[in-house]
Amino acid sequence: MIQPGQHIHCIGIGGFGISAIARILLLRGYKITGSDRNSNALSQALAQQGVTIYQGHDPAHIHGADAVIATSAVPDDHVEILAAQAAGIPVYRRKQILPFLLQGYRVIAVAGTHGKTTTTAMIVHILQQTGKSPSYIVGGIMPTTGTNADVGSSDLFVIEADEYGDMFHGLSPDVIVLTSLEYDHPDYFPTEAAMYDSFQHFIKQVHPHGTIIPCMDYPAAFNIVTHAPKSANIIPYGQDERAAMRAVNIRMTNQQTLFDVHMMAGALRVNAGTVTLGVPGEHNVLNALGALIAADVVGVVFEQSAAALASFQSAGRRFERRGVVDDIIVIDDYAHHPTAVKATLQAARLRYPNKQIWAVWQPHMYSRTQRLIQDYATAFDAADHILVTDIYAAREAPIPGIDAAWTASHIPRARYTASLDQTTACLLAEVQPGSVIIIMSAGDAPKIGQDFLAKYGSIAT
Repeated sequence: MIQPGQHIHCIGIGGFGISAIARILLLRGYKITGSDRNSNALSQALAQQGVTIYQGHDPAHIHGADAVIATSAVPDDHVEILAAQAAGIPVYRRKQILPFLLQGYRVIAVAGTHGKTTTTAMIVHILQQTGKSPSYIVGGIMPTTGTNADVGSSDLFVIEADEYGDMFHGLSPDVIVLTSLEYDHPDYFPTEAAMYDSFQHFIKQVHPHGTIIPCMDYPAAFNIVTHAPKSANIIPYGQDERAAMRAVNIRMTNQQTLFDVHMMAGALRVNAGTVTLGVPGEHNVLNALGALIAADVVGVVFEQSAAALASFQSAGRRFERRGVVDDIIVIDDYAHHPTAVKATLQAARLRYPNKQIWAVWQPHMYSRTQRLIQDYATAFDAADHILVTDIYAAREAPIPGIDAAWTASHIPRARYTASLDQTTACLLAEVQPGSVIIIMSAGDAPKIGQDFLAKYGSIAT
């Protein structure tokens, strides 16, 4: 396919998926160039490592390339793709390259509608802290390494397995962690059945004697493992009494989440010990359980994993504390599905029980907002104030009648604040000291938090 030393040009190098591939290839000895519409932290980090980054797209950018790798976000008639094809340069999509990157490794793949990034990051953190030195691709920035991908010295590769575009097809993992399963991505999966069929295909790809680790708290995730090879080992987790690894006695303080872990030992259930997390929420308890089992499968005992998790910090944009001004805490979170929004706000309420919580939400994509609006209507109950800003279109065209004002009208107590600047102005005018602002977005709304922190001092009295 491609060989070390070759020149690979990456289209969409500022995205998490392509930037991760670019970094892995760079560390393996390839010459990398890349292009994207705008510069960002991911592309700037690669530039600091010697990668030539072009802002904007131009046929000249592929000059000298032996192959081109393109993000799924660009169409087949993209100018650089057409130029490569005209020059006889092979063009690969991310989905085609990922199996190539994983060749020769023992692969741990983390899939599911929610919790993929955090669970993947937890597994990577455990393996790093216990000397396993994994390679990895994560859909967020690892706070301990400052990057979303790296090449380790062991034969372990931990990868966040994305379902969108059937991206996880072809991975053939040795271990699958299935964190959850709910309907999402209506722009790609027209029905729930279509999405579940895609997950079934993925589950069938596990190594014949591999391990699948499903969360029993999501019945669809547990039920879908019936499609796995009969020889695969199934180790379910959750708060469900039937789980092989179960979290009990969950308690939370202002800074920590603690829970006891009960495990099956033959026909007996034993208390393995207590886990302490620095990240809030019952959803992170579930994420930790999945990570603990995955680590155990590759040889890390519970006591070592639990000790490692005590120092785990959230991946970028996963309940990430961005700053504090006048006792106002600003948190950035990637939540955009209603279940994730609800879990994030519930976690905030548990961590900050006596503070006013401002939920700032940027809906992500028109189709998702339209299809899941009834679930969004009840997702914000834990917030005291709710601001809804304009929908982030991402890869799709607007749907007539579906906009942020329509969305806000379906959510009790929500207000529509249109632009990011207008939302920031509202927060500056109304948020009182001692409050918590949680900005939930898979788009560009983190700018709201940055601007609020930058401007608050100049207007505070």
